[in-house]
Amino acid sequence: MRIYDIIQSKKRGDALSNEEIQYIVRGVTDGTLPDYQTTALLMAICLKGMNAEETTALTLAMAASGDQMDLSALPGVKVDKHSTGGVGDKTTLIVAPIVAALGVTVAKMSGRGLGHTGGTVDKLEGIPGFRAALGMDEFFATVHKTGICVAGQSMSLAPADKKIYALRDATATVDSIPLIAASIMSKKLAAGADRILLDVKTGNGAFMKTTDEARALAGAMVAIGNMAGRRTSALITDMSAPLGTAIGNILEVKESIEVLSGGGSDDLRHVSIELAAHMVQLAHIADGDIDACRALALEAITNGQALEKFAQMVAAQGGDRACIDRPDRFPNAQIEHVIPSPQTGYITAMDTEGIGIAAMLAGAGRETAEDEIDYTAGLILHAKIGDYIKKGQPLATLHTATEAKATAATERLLASYTIADNPVPKPPLIHEYITG
Repeated sequence: MRIYDIIQSKKRGDALSNEEIQYIVRGVTDGTLPDYQTTALLMAICLKGMNAEETTALTLAMAASGDQMDLSALPGVKVDKHSTGGVGDKTTLIVAPIVAALGVTVAKMSGRGLGHTGGTVDKLEGIPGFRAALGMDEFFATVHKTGICVAGQSMSLAPADKKIYALRDATATVDSIPLIAASIMSKKLAAGADRILLDVKTGNGAFMKTTDEARALAGAMVAIGNMAGRRTSALITDMSAPLGTAIGNILEVKESIEVLSGGGSDDLRHVSIELAAHMVQLAHIADGDIDACRALALEAITNGQALEKFAQMVAAQGGDRACIDRPDRFPNAQIEHVIPSPQTGYITAMDTEGIGIAAMLAGAGRETAEDEIDYTAGLILHAKIGDYIKKGQPLATLHTATEAKATAATERLLASYTIADNPVPKPPLIHEYITG
């Protein structure tokens, strides 16, 4: 078997065999396949595509290229959730405790953020004392004790994907649905959950800008999960505006506590309950009836069990539970600056990515992997698409550490709003459901 022949075959549009895909992934993992030949193959895949069987074979081979978690020692059905990312997306902090409060085991590995705001682990590490870096024994002990653990990735999951993604990023082959799907699902399968819910974002703040692109990616990932024997479904959710009102690590934790306490913004609460309901449905609680699952998710918030489950997880991972019971105990930014609306009118559009960059400029995210995060930094939005605002009214409140950061973040935020005379409807929060 020669990589030259495999490249030729894919260049013609032929389907690759499982043996050929195994050969490629082995060569990438052990370094015997030169980068120039790997990138040639990636470009051929980007141009010619892969069918469902090829994509699944690639996913499984990448998942098997490193460590694979065995969660069989944990009780019950294990359900995982993955979001393709967005600005203000703190749903894991809300959804995981709701689901765990309903008896579904949540043993989740999450990542850090690069660009815009922090990832789930960054948000959690904004809680004083919280430890996301856990050894496997401590990870399992936490799940056994509380039914939930959200930790940073401490194993070498899908190392082939890490190498392939670095080459894709450097060779303009990132935007390939089969390669994106295989990248995401290889890590999800290696993480060991029995069932997987995917939250695929669409809009100007998402990687998939259009609903058609999001639908194609969601469909590919759902097919992979089900072909791999993991019951998988997906929601396509909106990211044409930030989710919720808070952007920034501690600010997002505090907003999550608000939702778990029965308050919070309508959009964040609605999306969180939908995600939780579909995770519960995957676990086949309430006989899988989605309306009954929604009612259970809402009840877990109303009776306080979801907030208590979040507090238990925080305490088990070394965090200060008092901050969950009393969010006013969280540290505050050195500067809190109200940004007024520059004009009167209706907010007709938001550059969601630009707003995420504004939060990063305030200190809430990393531009490079080495950058330090200011956990107190970020934005609270007071108006979003469809809202009417008068000149001088608060548009947002900026939290940051220096006047220089405040100036840069304010300029970027104001450039990210479009205000006009005529109203527009608020965008839909849930675009589609995709199941196997």
